[in-house]
Amino acid sequence: MKRVRITISPPDEYLPPVYRLLTREAPYLSNVRIVNWNVADPPVGFLLWVRGEYQRLGRALEEAVNVRDAELFPNGEDEAYCFLAADRSTPARLLFENFTRDDILTIPPIQCHDDGSSTFTLIGTDAAIQAAVEGVPAGVDVTVDAVGTGPVADETVIGALSARQREAVRAAVAVGYFDSPRGATIEAVANELNCATSTASEHLQKAESRVFSMLVAE
Repeated sequence: MKRVRITISPPDEYLPPVYRLLTREAPYLSNVRIVNWNVADPPVGFLLWVRGEYQRLGRALEEAVNVRDAELFPNGEDEAYCFLAADRSTPARLLFENFTRDDILTIPPIQCHDDGSSTFTLIGTDAAIQAAVEGVPAGVDVTVDAVGTGPVADETVIGALSARQREAVRAAVAVGYFDSPRGATIEAVANELNCATSTASEHLQKAESRVFSMLVAE
């Protein structure tokens, strides 16, 4: 048996409107995880755990596309569980089905990132996991983050960042952006990432927000 932690980055056409809401369009949420799901037959259902201003999420879900039912279950001042039921399937269902076949198990939670990607752990035989990774639809990027034994879920702070955010943080550390006194500018980080300065700044700001939110919570 093998344990593999992967990140999938689907194009926009694979992202349901409600997923875009939860990740790209809800800056008031610092963390979103899928803790359980049922995509066997429509309507599909998801149980989420969110951290942030979840009351604003509740209001947004009232007008969300393809949401048949939604309910929030507060778990403190800034945390809540959220149940979602959708009226119909979306192309994203193909991604879930691909990782629930043969003898593969997906270990919750699925960490949702604000760039639309998601990170999760698979357990299964080498052949089954390889087939699942190769069976990802064309246009969906797959990054293998870790392979081997050990904990089945990555609860570290770095594991909560998207692949691009992790890349930005590593680049910033490499050029001395986080040194004291600061040894490099955001322009140097952008050059290391081969992207615009505004893009590098956005990646780092989101990564810092996620990291400090998790550290305070811990």
